[in-house]
Amino acid sequence: MSGHSKWAQIKHRKAAADARRGRLFTRLIKEITVAARLGGGDPDANPRLRAAVAAAKAENMPAQNIERAIQRGTGQLPGVTFEEAVFEGYGPGGVAIMVEVATDNRNRTVNELRHIFSKWGGSLGESGCVAWMFSKRGYISISKEKVDEDTLLAIVLDAGAEDLRDDGTNWEIITPPAAFEAVKEALSKNDIQPTTAEITMLPQTQLCVQGSEAQQLLRLMEAIEEYEDTQHVYANFDIPDQILQEAIAAAESSD
Repeated sequence: MSGHSKWAQIKHRKAAADARRGRLFTRLIKEITVAARLGGGDPDANPRLRAAVAAAKAENMPAQNIERAIQRGTGQLPGVTFEEAVFEGYGPGGVAIMVEVATDNRNRTVNELRHIFSKWGGSLGESGCVAWMFSKRGYISISKEKVDEDTLLAIVLDAGAEDLRDDGTNWEIITPPAAFEAVKEALSKNDIQPTTAEITMLPQTQLCVQGSEAQQLLRLMEAIEEYEDTQHVYANFDIPDQILQEAIAAAESSD
């Protein structure tokens, strides 16, 4: 879990800058459009769209932008058709990486991702080469300052969570995908605001990476995150706290 948690910390600190540059809105609009195309434009009947709209609202996306994205997805408005794809590969130190994209040109995306991996000491692999190392789960993190363990445990287990973990500064709640919304709702009813709440791919084991390999790995992860077609990135790394703090400081200085 620690690799996922540590990368989430860096991404959280980059969120404000990403929003200012418009990158976050672009990513959210793509997700809304794809969700509406695949499951219809009614959020009440389309759980994926409902989650995408909630994420967009959490980032203060204007309602008209959300509505236009839904209408492009359902075909009521003209627009680019995005294809979803998953690419897998390896980073420095043999770290497993999965990249979910939404693209209007798969061949271009393959070539550009291959270049990004190669530039930062990684390699793009074949389909299935690392997917077996991950499992789809709901992931929610909450600052330990907001609630004590016993209270939180009672709330989330009753709502369907499968595990509660301690990463030192946050509680980490793991849920089956089907129970994710119920757990979020239970937290909301108890006025507990998560720091992070997402459906993600959690690694079954972590690979410890140190020194220059860890620094290069973080540069690769950031380059993949910043790539225009990327929707989500997952990896199974763990890195020393000192390198993490240096990366966080760099992220904050870019705000």
